[in-house]
Amino acid sequence: MGVKYGREYTDILLDLMKHTESIKEIYDCFDMSKQEWGALAGQERLECIRTFADDVFYGLGAEPVIEVGRGTVQYDSSRHLIQIHSGQVTSIVHLV
Repeated sequence: MGVKYGREYTDILLDLMKHTESIKEIYDCFDMSKQEWGALAGQERLECIRTFADDVFYGLGAEPVIEVGRGTVQYDSSRHLIQIHSGQVTSIVHLV
């Protein structure tokens, strides 16, 4: 199916990075412990998050809900947005 979008992909990716980075226990997605994740330099963490956000974006085209750490990322094709749920906080990434 694929995720349909009208915004610049790099802008969508930056928004996705900003919101997925705040998901609790996201380091589980990288098979890392909390200590290993904390030991990474800021740039290394940023590269992990960037690659992860890119993978999640394309993964949502096949699977509309992806579990991430202690949260979920969900593609809402009817409203052209991605919802990032982390605990009681829901963030929105607009695709158009």
